Amino acid sequence: MSALYNIFRDAAGVSTDSRTLQSGQLFFALSGTNFNGNQFAKQALNKGAIAVVVDEDVSISDDRVIRVENTLRSLQTLATEHRKKLGTTIIALTGSNGKTTTKELIHSVLSPTYTTVATQGNLNNHIGVPLTLLSLQKDTEIGVVEMGANHLGEIAVLANIAQPDFGLITNFGKAHLEGFGSLEGVVKAKSELFDYLKTTNGLIFANADDPKIMVQLKGQDPITYGTETTARVSATLLTENDAIRIEVDQQEIQTQLSGAYNGYNALAAYAIGRHFGVSPQNAKRALESYIPDNNRSQLIRKKDLHITLDAYNANPTSMQAALASFSKKGGKKIAVLGQMNELGKHTEIEHKRIVDWIKASSIDDCYWVGSAFAPFISSDKYFSTVDQAIDYFSKTPLGQASILVKGSRSFTLEKLVDVFH
Repeated sequence: MSALYNIFRDAAGVSTDSRTLQSGQLFFALSGTNFNGNQFAKQALNKGAIAVVVDEDVSISDDRVIRVENTLRSLQTLATEHRKKLGTTIIALTGSNGKTTTKELIHSVLSPTYTTVATQGNLNNHIGVPLTLLSLQKDTEIGVVEMGANHLGEIAVLANIAQPDFGLITNFGKAHLEGFGSLEGVVKAKSELFDYLKTTNGLIFANADDPKIMVQLKGQDPITYGTETTARVSATLLTENDAIRIEVDQQEIQTQLSGAYNGYNALAAYAIGRHFGVSPQNAKRALESYIPDNNRSQLIRKKDLHITLDAYNANPTSMQAALASFSKKGGKKIAVLGQMNELGKHTEIEHKRIVDWIKASSIDDCYWVGSAFAPFISSDKYFSTVDQAIDYFSKTPLGQASILVKGSRSFTLEKLVDVFH
């Protein structure tokens, strides 16, 4: 691997996509169910790749072709070698909900004080984590690495690749039940990060208000945060003008985030910042200036409508958390909910639970998008596709109201915002 690492050090970065490859980058020919990167090795060389790493015979006579047994494993091993050589402090985080928002909040708090690199977007899998590590530079002081999974064992693999010094699990929820099988499976899978840190004497940040988190840490000494007075970073979470306000360390932090769950995400970032010596004033400034985007808990004002757009993804836990927070608002409340995917055998019961919850709630109106809701809805407020919903809302004024838009990514419910009126 040392020879490959020497080539990497001279490269202008790493690419796994010949379409976006820049001259001077090192190309890894990864393969998947529907693609074979080895077929694009020549294209990568023609575009100026410093070298191409392949695991098949590509019939190219060029010294820049490096043959390995498995390109993915080579990418992962290279990333670990780079992480070790630099010795950068690594903070890893996972969880069922709020990973990306929390990662961005941590990055916002730390980056004014430290040279920080964070996972781009949600590139948090067996390919994205190595790419994040390989983007670390000599002057990078802290890397914030998001880890995602939908099967047991995947977080363990990612932890061994990234070898984090610090870790955080945002929560355990009913996400990817199709792969994990049950909530117990989720807890076991996500806790693989804790398991790694326990064996390496790493430091864990933990939500003291979450009993599912704390029970996994018996005998440990995590840095806790929450509203519990026993938490090392103890705070009060309030809602003001639809957004979360945090009272901590004798100061008030007015965020631009909605929902108590995001209050905990922001408080986690604050706790991490405090551990790393970020001043309360700088942490406050970072959290107050953070504006969520990419359909994650965005607060949108549109004339008489106050819209909470949280349509990046959804699962039963995040859906109920969003609804519970939304139901506390005053005035007219309208929910537009999209189907929750990847629930497998739990699909029917979890969608019925949401419908039953809505019927018993203070939410005035609810519109449903996706066939999983159909067996439980007997109204004209059901749409099988987002296009049907767009047609309806473009013709139907909603008046003065608060609106929650939440659903799985495939339903692209954010398209509705443009037609709400």
